[in-house]
Amino acid sequence: MQAFHHCDSLRHDPDRYFRCGAIISHPEQVERYRLLLEATQDGGHLLREAGDAGLDPILAVHDAGYVAFLRDVWERRAELPGIEDEILTGHFARPQMHRRPEGLLGLIGLYTADTSTPVRAGTWAAVYGSAQVAIAAADAALSESHAYALCRPPGHHAYADSAGGFCYFNNSAIAAERLCATTGGRVAILDIDVHHGNGTQGIFYGRGDVLTVSVHADPADYFPYFAGYADETGAGPGEGFNRNLPLPQGSGDAAWLAAIREGLSAIAAITPTALVVALGLDASADDPIGALKVTTRGFQEAAALIADAKLPTAIVQEGGYLCPALPRNLAAFLAGFDGRRT
Repeated sequence: MQAFHHCDSLRHDPDRYFRCGAIISHPEQVERYRLLLEATQDGGHLLREAGDAGLDPILAVHDAGYVAFLRDVWERRAELPGIEDEILTGHFARPQMHRRPEGLLGLIGLYTADTSTPVRAGTWAAVYGSAQVAIAAADAALSESHAYALCRPPGHHAYADSAGGFCYFNNSAIAAERLCATTGGRVAILDIDVHHGNGTQGIFYGRGDVLTVSVHADPADYFPYFAGYADETGAGPGEGFNRNLPLPQGSGDAAWLAAIREGLSAIAAITPTALVVALGLDASADDPIGALKVTTRGFQEAAALIADAKLPTAIVQEGGYLCPALPRNLAAFLAGFDGRRT
């Protein structure tokens, strides 16, 4: 399998995270990239660094003001006295707040949703490179049948105009939009991260050319809390083109694979021209912030099910956090997609 990455993924390096009143170690660390890269290499996949397709594929998904903010915010850090290695705010806009402020602290609160998405010196380079990886994999999927995008930072919690949940650019949405533009047909996204892909849902919720299907832990008491429920089915032209399949916390292989089968049936019904798999390895029983109990064998079986759809497929890395099972689960999924057993 062709696999794409970008070395600028190393340049976004958050080390701390304010959560529940305490400063904790940030789960989305640089080491994730190193471990996933090594697992890809060890699996014998053809590893390539993504080229530069420019800003246009990103702007096809994301608000121009938001993109400019991410690009320029670090260079404006002198406007906030006392900034050292990262920019963050404690003032976040809510839907009822509708004015765009001028000051940098207010803009950070407008364009970010929580304290998990700080901006550091290398953040722009990393998120831009991560998006380029998704674009490269989308293009390769059409010529090679499938490809893997080692995207870091991840993306599926990012809305068109907002960062959140460790995510800045929505790499899966960027890949889907690229495939739509290239094929001229419908595209499906199957998100199997343990967390609902709320940003992806938000981007495509009113569209009938992209079916979004998310299999995830029930958000009633789990991030992202405010989206991911079964009755969210799309709006306007997108009615019926959003499917959420929430699972009780603690669900294992059987329930997870059954939901994936249900999602694949919905995908087959729209006869898409291509598929994006938002691959979250945090559904693992061993993941430090997960809520499901999927085994390494479960990931391999899921890959085989998805491969059986026989669609051009871009596999985009989303979550999956530091634990011994992380590289094993990626290796198993990629091998399962290629029809091999680990």
